[in-house]
Amino acid sequence: MSVTTVPLRPVNKGGLWLMWLGVIALIVAGAAFAWHMTPRIGFEVVKEGSGPSPTKADVVLVKYEGKLADGTVFDANEQAPMQVAGVVPGFSEALTRMRKGGEYKVTIPPQLGYGDRAVGPIPANSTLHFTVTLLDFRSEAEVRAMQQQMQQMQQMQQQQMQGGPGGAPAPGAPQQP
Repeated sequence: MSVTTVPLRPVNKGGLWLMWLGVIALIVAGAAFAWHMTPRIGFEVVKEGSGPSPTKADVVLVKYEGKLADGTVFDANEQAPMQVAGVVPGFSEALTRMRKGGEYKVTIPPQLGYGDRAVGPIPANSTLHFTVTLLDFRSEAEVRAMQQQMQQMQQMQQQQMQGGPGGAPAPGAPQQP
């Protein structure tokens, strides 16, 4: 058995540059396609706010109105507290870009909203349009501390009503001799 050898010619340097140029062109085209196909929210600043922006761990107080593409209002609230991480991804992303006191117009594509699910008056695959004003925001720890203070105040009021420590007996309560 004999082996036949085939001589290989060296690669021309001009051809090597063309190959690398083709690889770079494919990478750029792939990145552009991925960037173009990734759903994004529409975000317009109507009135600039000030200070820092909330994080996903914060609780915000917002005034908002939500509409469908045909102009139908599906929800509105003058003072709505909500956790940034507890809303649809597009609304959460928009909240983290806002500043206190600012007013914004936000458009959320279906992929970053409710997707192919119908939720209440919102049909499946709906683009959502919001006008949002960020009134205030607090960290989750601050909100918990405020809730604990409220609970302690309510407990103290109940104790005073029942004639507990530091409080007079409620009117009409039996007196101890």
